Amino acid sequence: PVSGPVRTGRMDLAYVCEWEKKPKSNHCPSIPLVCAWSCRNLIAFTTDLRNEEEKDLTHMVHIIDTEHPWDVYSVNSGHTEVITCLEWDQSGSRLLSADADGHIKCWSMTDHLANSWENTVGSVVEGDPVVALSWLHNGVKLALHVEKSGASNFGEKFSRVKFSPSLTLFGGKPMEGWIAVTISGLVTVSLLKPNGQVLTATESLCRLRCRVALADVAFTGGGNIVVATSDGSSTSPVQFYKVCVSVVNEKCKIDTEILPSLFMRCTTDPARKDKYPAITHLKFLARDMSEQVLLCASNQNNSIVECWSLRKEGLPVNNIFQQISPVVGDKQPMILKWRILSATNDLDRVSAVALPKLPISLTNTDLKVANDTKFFPGLGLALAFHDGSVHIVHRLSLQMMAVFYGSSSQRPVDEPALKRPRTTGPLVHFKAMQLSWTSLALAGVDSHGKLSMLRISPSMGHVLDMNMSLRHLLFLLEYCMVTGYDWWDILLHVQPSMVQNLVEKLHEEYMRQNAALQQVLSTRIVAMKASLCKLSSSTIARVCDYHAKLFLIAISCTLKSLLRPHFLNTPDKSPGDRLTEICSKITDVDIDKVMINLKTEEFVLEMTTLQSLQQLIQWVGDFVLYLLASLPNQGSPVRPGHSFLRDGASLGMFRELMVVIRIWGLLKPSCLPVYTATSDTQDSMSLLFRLLTKLWLCCREENHITEPDDALIDECCLLPSQLLIPNIDWLPINDGIISKLQNKQLVRLQFGKAPGLVGHTVSSQFDAFVRAPGQPKIDHLRRLHLGAYPTEECKSCTRCGCVTMLKSPNKVTAVKQWEQRWIKNCLCGGLWRKMPLSYS
Repeated sequence: PVSGPVRTGRMDLAYVCEWEKKPKSNHCPSIPLVCAWSCRNLIAFTTDLRNEEEKDLTHMVHIIDTEHPWDVYSVNSGHTEVITCLEWDQSGSRLLSADADGHIKCWSMTDHLANSWENTVGSVVEGDPVVALSWLHNGVKLALHVEKSGASNFGEKFSRVKFSPSLTLFGGKPMEGWIAVTISGLVTVSLLKPNGQVLTATESLCRLRCRVALADVAFTGGGNIVVATSDGSSTSPVQFYKVCVSVVNEKCKIDTEILPSLFMRCTTDPARKDKYPAITHLKFLARDMSEQVLLCASNQNNSIVECWSLRKEGLPVNNIFQQISPVVGDKQPMILKWRILSATNDLDRVSAVALPKLPISLTNTDLKVANDTKFFPGLGLALAFHDGSVHIVHRLSLQMMAVFYGSSSQRPVDEPALKRPRTTGPLVHFKAMQLSWTSLALAGVDSHGKLSMLRISPSMGHVLDMNMSLRHLLFLLEYCMVTGYDWWDILLHVQPSMVQNLVEKLHEEYMRQNAALQQVLSTRIVAMKASLCKLSSSTIARVCDYHAKLFLIAISCTLKSLLRPHFLNTPDKSPGDRLTEICSKITDVDIDKVMINLKTEEFVLEMTTLQSLQQLIQWVGDFVLYLLASLPNQGSPVRPGHSFLRDGASLGMFRELMVVIRIWGLLKPSCLPVYTATSDTQDSMSLLFRLLTKLWLCCREENHITEPDDALIDECCLLPSQLLIPNIDWLPINDGIISKLQNKQLVRLQFGKAPGLVGHTVSSQFDAFVRAPGQPKIDHLRRLHLGAYPTEECKSCTRCGCVTMLKSPNKVTAVKQWEQRWIKNCLCGGLWRKMPLSYS
C-alpha cells in the first residue's frame, strides 16, 4: 500500500441536470448504467423509461452537448435488453451502443446535427450479452510531454507516436469497424467497408470457453488488439489475449493468442485472502496502453484497487547451460510478466471508475511524479464510491490527488473508512462517470438518473501560483488547438481576470510556430480567442471582432477560389495569389490604378453567379464603411471593430476584396454593395478604397504601426454626412451555460427546459451587440434576413450561437460551394444543433 501524506485538491459541482417527474412515465437509471464523453464534448448516457400504465421499460439513449445540457436528444434505442456499453469514435461524431442480447448499433448524426441522431448500421451475436466494446484503432496517436510544456515548438510538446491501425485498406488507409467481447467468451469484429457493407466475424477467445463477467479492450503499436477478461471471481486469474484481425478473400478473419495472466495481489495476501471475493472493475489505463491495467475487487462494503504493469524481464539461465553457450547482452531470453505497481488500502465500495483520456507519455519509472508538486490533470483517474464521494487518484501510484464529497458523504478526509458509521437507506452515488478529454471536468450519472458536471482543479490539490495554473490551462488549450478537440471543459476554469493573459500568451505561442502550421491553425486560434473573450466583460467587444475575422477569412477564400486563369498553361501562382501580391505591392489609393495591373479576364464569372454573391459582397462593403466611420472613436477598445483598425493583414484582405468587387461591378452592376449616399454623383467605392488604403498603410507592417494622420481622421469624420452608416449584426444571443458558471455557484437545470438568460453579468454586456428578442432575425452565414419570427427551420452553433437556415434556398453553384463549407461545422468549428421554429 502507498504511504505518505494525503494531499487533496478541489472538485466542485458546476451544474446538475434532472429529469422532470411525470405522473405516468419516469426516467430511472438502468442496470448497468453507462455513459461516454466524446472529444467534441458530447455526452451520451442511458436510462430506462418506465411506463406506469403498461408496466414496461424502454431502453433510452440520451445525447447532450455540455454547453446546452438541457437540450437533450433522447431516442428509443430499439434495444430489447438493457444497454451495457456506449462508445464514441475518435472523431466524436458516431456512437456505438451494445446490449445484453448481443445487438450492437452504430448511431450517426442526421444532417450533421448534434441533437438529431439515427441508427445506420449494426451487428449481432444473438442472445450473447456484450460486456466490452471498442472502435478499432485508426493509427493516430499523439503523445503529450508535460515536462516540455515550456518549449516554444508545438512539435516538442505534442509528438506523433508511431502506431499502426488495427486494420488497413489498400494504400494504408485505416479500416473502420468495432470489436466486442461477449459474456460467453466470444470476440466479434465488424468492419465497415467503403461501400457501406459490414463484414462481421466471430471467434472464441480460447479453445476452452468460459464465462466472461468483465472485459476491456486495448491496442498495441504494432496493430494488434489485447483483450483482458475476468469471470468476476478474485480467486480466478485475469486472462489476457492477443487478437489479430485480417481480411482474407473479402472475409473477416480473427486469430487469437493467449498472453500471460495475473492473480490480484489481495487474493494472495494472507491478511486479505477471502476478504474481496469479486472483481468489480477491470480497465486498461488507456485504449492505446495495453501494458497497464487497473483492477478493483470488492465485497459488500469495501473495495481495493490495484494497478499492474506488463514488463519484459530476462529469464535466468542455469549455470550448466551458461558454460555450454554463454549468454551475452541482448541474447538473454526474455519473458513477459505482470508486476504490481501500486495498491490502495481498504476503501469504501467503488461504484464507478473513470479513466483519463489525455495521452500523457508515462513509464513505470514515473512513480516519483506522484510525490512531486508538478501534478497535472491528466495524471489522475476517478473513483466513485457508494457513499457519494469521488476521489481523483494518480493513475500509477494510486495516491490521492483530489476529493469531492457528495451530500451524503460530508466527513473528514482522515477518518478511516472502517470507523465511519453507516447511514440507513440507500445513498445517492454515481453509477457511471466519465472524465473529459482534458481531465478538467467529470460527468457522473447517479442512482436517480441525474447528470452532474464537476470541475476538477487544474492544480490537483497543490498550492500553485497564478502563472502555473495559467500554464496548465495554456498547455491544454494548445493541445486542443493542435488536435481539433473541443475546449469547453477548459473554459470551466477560466476566470475573467485570466482572459487577457491567456489570449496574449496563446497568441505568443502561436506566432512562434512555423508559417505552414500557423496557416493550418489560423482559424482555430481565432475561434479559441473568441470563446475566451466571451468570459470577461472587459473583452466582450473583441468577441465580435474575432467572429467578423472568421467571416472575412471565409469570404476571402471563397471569392478568390472563384477566379480562374485565362489560359490552361498557368504559371505557378493562382489568380488569387497574384491578386494578393499585386495589391500588397501597389499602394496607390486609386482603386482603378490598382485594377489596371490585374488580368481582368481572370475575374470573368457568370452573371447569375455574381448576383448570387451579392449578400456576401454587401457585408464586405458595409463592414469597410463601418470600420472607417468608427476610426475617429478608436480610443474606445470596448467598441466592436476596434482591433481591425490595427490589423494590417485583415485590412489588406478587405482591400483585395474591394478590388475584386470593383471588377465584378463592371460586369454586373447589380452585384455591387448598395450604399445610401447624400450625393448622386459620388463614387462610394473609390472613396472607401482610398480611405481604407491610407489606414492599411499605417499598419501594414506589424512591427512598425503608425498612428493615422489628422487628415485621414477628418475625412472619416465626414463619412456619416456622405453615406448612411449601416448597423452591423454582430452576434447572436449567447444562450450557453458557460458564462453562468463564472461565479462558481451551482446551477440547477432540468432536461427539456432552457434556463433564463438573466442572472449573470457577462450576458448583459452583449446587449449592445445582439438583436433583442422579437426583432428581425438574420442568417449569419448567408446574410439573409429571416424576419422577426422565422418560418424556415434553422440550426445554431453549439459554441458561438451563429444561426443559419437548415435547408439551402439557393441553387447557384457558387453559393452552394459557400454553404458546403459549413455543412458539418460552424465558422468557429462548433457543432450544429437544430433549433425550434419559434426560437427567439
